[in-house]
Amino acid sequence: MELDLAGAELRAVLNRLRRAQGQIAGVIRMIEEGRDCEDVVTQLAAASRALDRAGFAIIATGLQQCLVDGEDGTKPAEDREQMRARLEKLFLSLA
Repeated sequence: MELDLAGAELRAVLNRLRRAQGQIAGVIRMIEEGRDCEDVVTQLAAASRALDRAGFAIIATGLQQCLVDGEDGTKPAEDREQMRARLEKLFLSLA
């Protein structure tokens, strides 16, 4: 399955991933500095949410592409079903 993100979608996903990257760097610094456990976990949870949202955005784009391909008849029904199953598996891996 090839990912085809348009400009705005790509920027949104990259922004979420960069946000998560910054949050993870913050968690590492907090641990190195011996910060409060509650603060570390709160920051880690924020990073996890940012990663989840990026993953869901990527999967949503895949679903949209799958639906469009199915509507215009460019993919056989068997291919569409395999794609649906793969997207479902990806989605569940984030749940």
